[in-house]
Order: sequence, then structure tokens, then C-alpha cells
Amino acid sequence: MRVAAGQGFWGDWLEAPVRQVEGGPVDYLVLDYLAEVTMSILQKQRARDPAAGYARDFVPLMERLLPQLVAKGVRVVTNAGGVNPRACAEAVVAAARRLGLAGRVRVALVTGDDILPRLDDLLAAGHELRDMDTGRHLAEIRPAVVSANAYLGMAPVVEALARGADVVVTGRVTDTGLTLGPLVHEFGWAPDDWDRIAAGTVAGHILECGAQSSGGNLLKDWRRVRGLENPGFPIADVRPDGSFVVTKHPGTGGVVNVASVTEQLVYEMGDPRNYITPDGIADFTSIRLRQAGRDRVEVSGIRGRPKTEQLKVSIAWSYGWKAVGTLVYSWPEAHDKARAADRILRRRLADLGLEFEQILTEFVGVDATHGRLAGPPPADLAEVQLRVGVRAREKGPVERFTREIAPLVLTGPPSVTGFAGGRPQVQEVVAYWPALIERAAIEPGVRVEIL
Repeated sequence: MRVAAGQGFWGDWLEAPVRQVEGGPVDYLVLDYLAEVTMSILQKQRARDPAAGYARDFVPLMERLLPQLVAKGVRVVTNAGGVNPRACAEAVVAAARRLGLAGRVRVALVTGDDILPRLDDLLAAGHELRDMDTGRHLAEIRPAVVSANAYLGMAPVVEALARGADVVVTGRVTDTGLTLGPLVHEFGWAPDDWDRIAAGTVAGHILECGAQSSGGNLLKDWRRVRGLENPGFPIADVRPDGSFVVTKHPGTGGVVNVASVTEQLVYEMGDPRNYITPDGIADFTSIRLRQAGRDRVEVSGIRGRPKTEQLKVSIAWSYGWKAVGTLVYSWPEAHDKARAADRILRRRLADLGLEFEQILTEFVGVDATHGRLAGPPPADLAEVQLRVGVRAREKGPVERFTREIAPLVLTGPPSVTGFAGGRPQVQEVVAYWPALIERAAIEPGVRVEIL
């Protein structure tokens, strides 16, 4: 069975899903849109508009693809629903009707991950939702919480597919669960067949970031990667025993080799012996990779262990305010000019009595990415971007900062060539609060054919 990756994040290449469907035989198209910060962004959007809160790119994509999906029998599984999967599913149904496909496309809605409406009841029932990093009780910051979503696994996806869904729209289902669900459904794997569950999890992990496993963002031998103007997104060709081949459509750009698959495997891996998901634990040290031909990597030997008694919860909360401003200084002595401007700005902010939790300065072109490299920076840098960010619990100091960086153009060192983006924008700081909750407290729901 062939499972094709179509999106690696919200904002990924819009042509990728279309080319996956048109480029050759696939059985499932999985589209991953969510990250922790994405959930908080979507929650803000829904607070402003009750009809928002999902990845809006997904609906026009479905309107473009649905006729082909129906004709070819390709099924879609996605977490594009974000914090409003119902609105997303209903929008897909409306698109199907516009295309004259009513009655020919079954859309499934998976709910239950969003626990924000239940948060007070859960806390009252003794679920402390302590920060996994600090141990703090969620009650300490409860009024500031803007989103709270438990990570669901493959189970509701399997149920939706068993009930005939052609398109499965979920909220915060794990990236790996989007792929594992179709495999469990098609092959009839038992939910406690831990080695196969781990194998499907690894397949999902390799697909979840799109072209990152098929030549995009590749570190090793990146100059030898060809055709990235038309990158082939990865496809997992999976066998019933759990072994699979990672490949891509012929004639597409990029590359699938042991290096590209390995780089994706170690991405966000954590402890390689304990890759924990809601469905089970995969041991990444058991994975065996073999180049099995051009753009074909065989993956086998994967071992797994039972799932944990708890689920992870991703919570976002309002922490304060921030702003980032930039100025570009040109040759000669660009770095010295930028450093002088930073000193002047900091002194002016101090003289105004403004208090910040942090002021962070970076000199882009000198030390912003990796820190200071060995030895002094070259004296003849063509340009240096001064980037200054501030953060405070109160909005006032940050707003005043946004009015203090522009005057440096005429009241600071010479040769400012770019005041990027105009006056900096004040933005809310949304902090991340990871927690655990007992499985019994989370009740996924599945509804098919939203009409």
C-alpha cells in the first residue's frame, strides 16, 4: 500500500499534493499542517472569527483535487482541522457539493482533542496538567491559557476509515498517526502488535515533514541534489509485515537515499530508544536502512513497545509582549556601525526608564545563526543587519521600543540602507506548556458525512 506525503507544515508547497495524486499510483494522501505554535495561531483566529481556526489552504486544495481523488480512489487523511475541525469538514463538504460530488464523497470529522472548553472541569477533577519541564501546576496560569489540545493517535482515524470515509479531517492527531491509521485499517494490524505499530509510526515520521526526507533541506551533499524546482515528495510503499520502501514519483526532483531518510529520522527524535506516541513506543535504534535502488530506501527491523498510560497535552498561554526591529548598515565598517547603533539604542531605552524582561541583539551576517565564529569578523563586510528584539510582560515598554529604533536612521551611525518592514509590530508572546493527562479523560469522537 502506498501512502504519499502532501504537506509537511502549514505553508508548505501547494503543488505537492496535486503532483502526488497526478504523478503515479498512490492509495492515501496524508497532509500534516500542525505544530505547537500553529495551534495557538489557529486559536487566536477562531477567537476573532468562530468560523476560522483551521488550515484554510486545505479547502481550495480539496476543491481542486476531489474529482481526481474520487476517480482514482485515493483517500485523504489530514489534521488540517486545527482547533476547528468541524468548520473545516463542513467546508470540504460544501466544496464537494459545488463540484457536483454530493453523495460520492464521505467526509469524516474527528473531535475530542480540544480540551479548552473542559479545562476547568478537568482541573477540578484533579488533573493537574503540570508543566513537564518545570513541574508548575496549570492553575497558576489558567486565565492566560489560549489553547489546550491532547495528542490523539491513530484510533479515531482507523474508525473513520472503517466507516467508509474518503476524507478524514482531524484536529490534533499526531503527525505519525495520520499515516499509521490507514496502515492499521488496510492491513488489519492489532493495536497491540507493537512491532508493526512502531513500523507504521516510523513510516509516519519519515513522511511527516514532506520533502525533508526526499532531498529538501538536505545537509549531506546538498549541491548534488537536482530538480528542487519540482521536488518529489516522499511515498511509503508499505508491506503487511511492516517493512516498507521510501520512494518518490519518477521524473521528480530531489533524492531519496539513506542520508535523506536518516536526516529526517533524527529530526525531533529525542531519546532514540523511546520515540513515544499515543499509539506505542518505537525504538529508533532498531531501524535498518538499505539503498534498494535509485530513489528507493528499504526500512526494516523496527521494534516497538506498549503505549503509555497517559497522553501528552499541548497548551499555549499568553506570556507577554514582544517586538523585533531591524536596520541594515552598509560598507565600510558595517559591523562597527551596527554595534554602535545597538549601544545607542540600549542607552536611550534605559534613559527612558523602560523595563524589559529581555533585550536580544543579533548581527545578521556576523553571528546570528551560529554565534561568533573563530577569529574576528572580516573588516570588509558588505552589509550587516542589526536585529534587536525586546520582550516584556507589559505592552507599554514594547510599544515605546517600536518608536525608538527608526530615529537611528538619522540620529545614529551612517549608511543605513534598509529599515525592514517599517516600524516594528507589537506581538503577543505565546508560551508553550507541555503536560500529561490520563487517557481515560480524553474521548475522541468520529462523525462521518457532515451534511
